[in-house]
Amino acid sequence: MRAIDLLNGRLKLRHLVLVVAIADEGSVLRAAEHLRLAQPAVTRSLREVEHVLGVDLFTRGPRGMTPTLFGEVFVEHARAVLAELRRAGERISGLADGEVGTVTIGTLLAGSNVLLPRAIAALKKARPGITVIVQEATFDAQVPRLLEGEIDLILGRLNPIGDLHGLRQLTLYAEPVRLVARHDHPARSRPDLTLRDLLDYPWVLPIEQTALRQELEQLFRAEGLALPSNLVECTSILTVRTLVHDAGMIAALPELVARTDAGLAPLPVPLEAVRRQVGVTLPDRRPLTPSARLMLDHLRTQAAELTAQTG
Repeated sequence: MRAIDLLNGRLKLRHLVLVVAIADEGSVLRAAEHLRLAQPAVTRSLREVEHVLGVDLFTRGPRGMTPTLFGEVFVEHARAVLAELRRAGERISGLADGEVGTVTIGTLLAGSNVLLPRAIAALKKARPGITVIVQEATFDAQVPRLLEGEIDLILGRLNPIGDLHGLRQLTLYAEPVRLVARHDHPARSRPDLTLRDLLDYPWVLPIEQTALRQELEQLFRAEGLALPSNLVECTSILTVRTLVHDAGMIAALPELVARTDAGLAPLPVPLEAVRRQVGVTLPDRRPLTPSARLMLDHLRTQAAELTAQTG
């Protein structure tokens, strides 16, 4: 198969939709139900696209349809094409009336409990027809979806992007990370509290794949300390709060998270080495949709107000 063969009209948009559906659903039957098509039609269309490409895209096993190496590559590109078409439709619609559209935000812990709700509320007040989708995951998990166009921006603590191409970052405000515990935690009674003293108590820390966890590990190493032996790894803010409240654990949380929870208070052990910048990670070469631009404008406005209130 030559690359030009994909542009001769034999490969249809419905083929892309179908292949992505099979990959997502894991079977032809579930893909047919999802697309509201007859199963024989889905099977026939899959054979058509495999014939056009000249390769098998899926293998059938006891657990359903599994993409082959060729299938994984084709599905990745199919998702990107469909995402771009969705964005094209939204841009046209947004340019027409500026009242409808969808913005999808990938969120990390920092910024998600105060900044993001305020910005969403302001956006919905100004443009009630815009749908806002918020999806929480680690930065590493969000980046591929951002590059593929499945999400519009990532909000949270700015992670180093290193040699990741196609990304740019905007700083919105600075927010320290604090070690927090409940008000009656026994560590508060210890004089001249240090990080070493806190190792006597249970902790809840972010999972290893997060930048905050890596920075905390570096902080412990710089102090000549190992990580707490009594440890839970978690990124869910609701679970972290419950463990701090009910199980007496110590956690490292953005200051605004702790400040908005009356049951928590910072411990007098600074984390000066941990980065403070909260902002957005954006695609470098792909323009934002009108809805995403409006969301970014409200994020900037609300971040400025938070800075004024906390400064």
